[in-house]
Amino acid sequence: MRKVTTLLASGLMMAFAGAALAVTIDGSLDFTYGPAVHVQTTQTQFGDANINLQDYANGSELDGLHARVESGVLYLLITGNLESNFNKLELFFDTQAGGQNVLRSDNPDVDFNGLNRLAGLKFDTAFSPDYYITFGGGYDGSGYRLFANYAELLTGGAGAGYFLGSNTAVTPGPLNGGANPNLIQITINNSNSLGVSPGCDASSGDGVQTGMELAIPLTALGSPSGGCIKIFAGVNGGGHDFFSNQIIGSLPPGTCNLGNPTFVDFSAISGDQYVTVCNGATPAKKSSWGAVKSLYR
Repeated sequence: MRKVTTLLASGLMMAFAGAALAVTIDGSLDFTYGPAVHVQTTQTQFGDANINLQDYANGSELDGLHARVESGVLYLLITGNLESNFNKLELFFDTQAGGQNVLRSDNPDVDFNGLNRLAGLKFDTAFSPDYYITFGGGYDGSGYRLFANYAELLTGGAGAGYFLGSNTAVTPGPLNGGANPNLIQITINNSNSLGVSPGCDASSGDGVQTGMELAIPLTALGSPSGGCIKIFAGVNGGGHDFFSNQIIGSLPPGTCNLGNPTFVDFSAISGDQYVTVCNGATPAKKSSWGAVKSLYR
């Protein structure tokens, strides 16, 4: 009887461990993510969302980032909101040697050539992205829809790029209606009304548990076999032509909207405007402005 009991307990522990690793792509924080990789320290100048609806937001803010790499998939939850006026979340991934520290003007034509409207954007010295994902959402005749695009950022330009597909809010599963060979999943839960306040000054995004969530198979990011992935996230206007002050990692408090991406140089701004996620683990919470952040918890 003791042997049977032991085997039963072991089986239950294994089942629990398997369940603990599961991440549902619904725009809400699963406890398996662990602590935030980064917490926002700057107010939003792109509107402070306060509607509390899963499929609608009247402002954009990036309150924090939870991330993990598990079983060949990068899971990201970017807490906060993305305004339902087709504002864009711009995501860049540095996964290998090469890439583009300054974005070129001959990258793939995705989202009505939106990527090439970012040409001239310069990242931090230690960040040269190799891959790009962008998405935004709003209302059409059938309700809220989110639309996503993907591109390679080859050192010499060109490369592959395509429309990934669309999705509704809080809907798990791959995107629909596009070319999505790696089965990237993206959804949004816009119900947050907490997080940072409106403006350009210091504020904390700590504690927000809903937002934009992605599951990205590592095959879509060049199949990095080990080490760490560097990630940049920022909110841009609907035409990819006006950067907000909502960046992960955070801009220094007191920084207002950045404007035309062509003239933005993150290497000239204090701190790192990217975060690092390591394979199989989630790093400790990071902020270039931890001392300021602690005042707003």
